[in-house]
Amino acid sequence: MTRFVKFLLLFLLFDALVIGGYLLLKGKGGGGADAYQWTTIDEAYAPRNAVEEFIKADAANRAALPVSIKNYGRDARMLKRFKGRQFAEPSENILNMFFKGLDDWMLVDIRIKGKNEREAVRTVLYVFVNAQWKVGDSGTLLK
Repeated sequence: MTRFVKFLLLFLLFDALVIGGYLLLKGKGGGGADAYQWTTIDEAYAPRNAVEEFIKADAANRAALPVSIKNYGRDARMLKRFKGRQFAEPSENILNMFFKGLDDWMLVDIRIKGKNEREAVRTVLYVFVNAQWKVGDSGTLLK
């Protein structure tokens, strides 16, 4: 084999490894909303964190139990897909600028069935500011 053919084969092998690695990483990190499971919150549900406690108490006060949630936690990829009344595809830096003293945030889909059996899904951005969880914004996730 000539030097040129060896170089060409080595170059093609390198390209295949780079492209394969990229596709592998993109496949692992690109699960999106489908990678998260719906959880039903009813009277017997034991909340895993303060936000889930807040959701359960709020739904109980409104006589809206059971509700289903999809908790994305602090997934920055999902945050970039969030479009609310105040934010459109925000980053953590934007949240830090908007909410002074922001210690934490969490993104949660909430699915509620109304009395007429219509289903409503809302994405809520919860923020932890001044040692208290509160609703920072609500909206939807972009595709």
